[in-house]
Amino acid sequence: MCGIVGSLDMRPSPSPIDEAILCRMLWMIRHRGPDSSGIYVDDRVGLGSVRLSVIDLDRGIQPISDESGRRWIVFNGEIFNYIELRERLVAKGHAFRTQTDTEVIVHLYEDMGSSCVEHLNGQFAFALWDQEREELLLARDRLGTRPLYYTIAGGVLVFSSEIKALFADPLVSREIDVVSLDQVFTFWAPLPSHTVFRGVSQVPPAHVLHVKGKERSLQRYWSLEFSRKDSATDNGSEEDYANRLRELLVDAVRLRLRADVPVGAYLSGGLDSAIIAALAKTFTPRDLRTFSVSFEDEAFDETTYQARMNSFLETNHSRLICTNQDIAQAFPNVIWHTEVPLLRTAPVPMFLLSKLVRDSGYKVVLTGEGADEFLAGYDIFKEAKIRAFCAANPASKYRPLLLRRLYPEIRALHSGSQAGLEGFFVRGIEPNRPCASHTVRWRNSSRIRRLYTDDIKKALAANNTQAGQSGIEAILPGEMTDWDVLSRAQYVEATIFLSEYLLSSQGDRVAMAHAVEGRFPFLDHRVVEFCNAIPSRFKLKGLTEKSVLRKSVQDLLPRDVVARRKHPYRAPSRDVFFGSPRLDYVSEMLSDTALKKVGLLDPAAIARLLKKIEKGGPIGENDEMALTGALSLQLLYHHFVIDFNAHVPFDAPGPDRVVRATRWYAIPSTDWRPAPMCMHEVEWPS
Repeated sequence: MCGIVGSLDMRPSPSPIDEAILCRMLWMIRHRGPDSSGIYVDDRVGLGSVRLSVIDLDRGIQPISDESGRRWIVFNGEIFNYIELRERLVAKGHAFRTQTDTEVIVHLYEDMGSSCVEHLNGQFAFALWDQEREELLLARDRLGTRPLYYTIAGGVLVFSSEIKALFADPLVSREIDVVSLDQVFTFWAPLPSHTVFRGVSQVPPAHVLHVKGKERSLQRYWSLEFSRKDSATDNGSEEDYANRLRELLVDAVRLRLRADVPVGAYLSGGLDSAIIAALAKTFTPRDLRTFSVSFEDEAFDETTYQARMNSFLETNHSRLICTNQDIAQAFPNVIWHTEVPLLRTAPVPMFLLSKLVRDSGYKVVLTGEGADEFLAGYDIFKEAKIRAFCAANPASKYRPLLLRRLYPEIRALHSGSQAGLEGFFVRGIEPNRPCASHTVRWRNSSRIRRLYTDDIKKALAANNTQAGQSGIEAILPGEMTDWDVLSRAQYVEATIFLSEYLLSSQGDRVAMAHAVEGRFPFLDHRVVEFCNAIPSRFKLKGLTEKSVLRKSVQDLLPRDVVARRKHPYRAPSRDVFFGSPRLDYVSEMLSDTALKKVGLLDPAAIARLLKKIEKGGPIGENDEMALTGALSLQLLYHHFVIDFNAHVPFDAPGPDRVVRATRWYAIPSTDWRPAPMCMHEVEWPS
């Protein structure tokens, strides 16, 4: 894993690339690649990389070129089938200088052009400069596991793994995009290709951005596809699907253990991480190292189940006990890394856990993300199924009783009347609309809009913002109407929640903050494609989630682990920020003075929210999200708009160290070697 940066002068008469700015951009993301760094410049483009060395530790310094020196790449990620691809390329006559997966891509591009991405099994974002064609390619993996942002300033396209590096270029402006902000406060993240900063875009998952001269074009190379509405005539049995799923998962884990450093695994206490750890154990010749996080608040803690799996697998286990105070102290730093407001504090414990991993001497961990999305593990899928079941017979008095089985961890939903439950989950929702499954979640989240200032409300109205179903349905594929209820819900969950929030704010950004690479066997594209072809009745069997997955591993894990109901990962909010002692930044960021200075949230509305919270009584999930969203937005604005010159949160020291970048020169011969190291002293502007 690495971090990448670069710039392409798109003007007819380009100016020399400013190497100091490239080095400054790398400095901003040095946490992603602490092992080595490098830059490449010519008369039009500059490429830079900070490297976390995982494969070919000594020789894999980037940028890397092909044999001719005319094609250069900087790469963030892992290509898990690189050994097989390399063998084919060598057989075709390609000469390699390293053992890295990075070099495989540039040679594959020589043969196939941009369609090379279709052959990569991995998680990646890369920039490839074809000097001969004077074309830059920015590519991202199928599900958006690794980030890649870009903007255009003064006729120059600037790109990076993180937005903060773009802002290291003084020509790039730093302003909040209120339309994208409204998306965050509805969908938990900006919609694909958007960010909360005006003028800053993200290469969407499964796309390649081609840039040649002033022309830009996006090319999609892969899509999530589901079978047409579930048919009772399907000949495959659940056992058949379970066996094939097991085979694919075994191979996905095998490939993701490829590394020249030890690979650990997370044990959350749930089924998915237990499966991955158990499969990894079969391939790991030495003791498997596992990691977990537990909470002082029992409502969120899964220590018992983590200990159960640790005992069963006999792993070398480390556990982080996360207190409310720990979350409060780390929250500002997490916002610096996520670069987007958060509605929940769940990314913070993962940020702290990645530090434990790194402090334990590990750079790579396997995790279970993706199983819930593609094998129907979330309660939101049950909710959609019950809603459709009720809609098929609206006069039934018994079908709505199934709503009582939803969200057992949310006590407030079970203390009200049946009519109240039906009103919350069913009424006013059109079950046949593509996004009907997520209407309740988005409707609940969007109540945060009450906190906007009148000016922001007017600006959103002037933009005719559609943050509800109508707005998102415009970006959904038309063939969704041919899918069943579960498949439609899975597509929305994977496209919006998984790619834009879970793999970003709760994944890459908090792990790479401590230079830890997460690997996700359930997101192997072969596994995903197979899961999407499994009939829905085998994924959500009645109201039993992930039925076919449980069947596939029933001989691998203890029976109670296989049978255990999904326990959603959550973290506390209100008690984090309003517990004792309360940290100063909470009051400062939500004060009238700070709110007026930012100008996005209404001080009177925030005061009402705080008064309700400070009474100490129970508050709903919506108020907890409003509190977290408001505080994180204020922090984001201070980090990146007001106080960006400090470039690190609060009391952390500013970067006054020397940034060293290795500059490489293209030598058009087979005797390729690095040029002497160039030293650049770069100080952050005062």
